[in-house]
Amino acid sequence: MQEKQQEIIAMFDDIAGSYDLANRVMSCGIDIAWRKKACEIAFENLPQERLKSLQIADIACGTGDMISHWQKNAMRKNVCIESIIGLDPSEGMLNVARKKLPQIEFVQCEATKLPLESASRDIISIAYGIRNVVERKRALEEFARVIRVGGILVILEFTKCENPSLLERLMGFYTKNILPFVGGIVSKNYRAYRYLPDSIEEFLTAEKLNEELREVGFSPLFTKAFSANVCTLFIAKRL
Repeated sequence: MQEKQQEIIAMFDDIAGSYDLANRVMSCGIDIAWRKKACEIAFENLPQERLKSLQIADIACGTGDMISHWQKNAMRKNVCIESIIGLDPSEGMLNVARKKLPQIEFVQCEATKLPLESASRDIISIAYGIRNVVERKRALEEFARVIRVGGILVILEFTKCENPSLLERLMGFYTKNILPFVGGIVSKNYRAYRYLPDSIEEFLTAEKLNEELREVGFSPLFTKAFSANVCTLFIAKRL
């Protein structure tokens, strides 16, 4: 299990330099709207007093994209982020993040072993990362430990679609056949982007992930699929 996790981390180290460009090209920038929506709904589900001094942790932060969105949307909504930290197991991805956001603290660690105090964060986010955590249940338990009661967990992820419609099958064809080809050209690592559709196929449905969230102490508040069920946004409250 740990060996598989290390292989995934090494893969992200290898594609770190081209990761942002590949994401923009493959998603046509649509993921920006998904991230913005995630931030807006998270803020809406926290009481006003918490919005005056938010403590946020972005897990599997990669090159820092989600942190940038937290900052932009906080300014737009007049929300005060007192502290925000990015955590990721890939040193290659963190090196890119540190250049983009030198004022932010970034820490190398796995999602199952967060160097954060219990009940210390109002929001934890993980965008396109939970699918890459081999010991997912342990990671969700860590999130529950770190988030304060009433705090918010935000997950953006590619989810498995059962009984797909015609449009969903077409999107599946794009994900399985076109996307790895495009990602491979941009990153010069076809294997890494072949991993993406394979990992989606092996992942959970939205319903199953919400079940796991309930099991570790979260109450799902909002679940919405985007772009023919390619991506799903989960917002859950810590009980």
